[in-house]
Amino acid sequence: MNPDYAPGGTDVPRLVLTDQDRVAITRRASSGIMRTLAAQAVMLVVAVLCSWLVAGGAAAVSAFIGAAAYFVPNALFALRLLLGLFGPLKSSPLTFFVGEAFKLGSAVLVLGLAAWLGNDWLVWPAVLFGLLCVLKGYVLLLLFRKLP
Repeated sequence: MNPDYAPGGTDVPRLVLTDQDRVAITRRASSGIMRTLAAQAVMLVVAVLCSWLVAGGAAAVSAFIGAAAYFVPNALFALRLLLGLFGPLKSSPLTFFVGEAFKLGSAVLVLGLAAWLGNDWLVWPAVLFGLLCVLKGYVLLLLFRKLP
């Protein structure tokens, strides 16, 4: 068996990364995570400002709640992934799936709490607008050709 080829009898050469290759991959991954978070933060501000201009203060707060319901758990998950890239905590596929479940569960929990506690003043179109803006934050990256 030739050690320069992948196991299993295939003729695909084994990929060997140098330290420089690993640093470049890590830098690109962290840059992509940070760009995505920045785009989502910009979209959060846009949603709040648009809601405030169109429908007033209650709509702006509602848009902020909707946007933060996804942005905050996503930022925490991104921080965990960055710690996996640069820190002692290594990330695995299980980390990714647990993080995704955390993001979705947290968003549902925050939206449920908002519906329960804010039923008198919550503006649902603004909540959904804020949530949608943050979810589609990558559109800014597409627009400016900065998608990782």
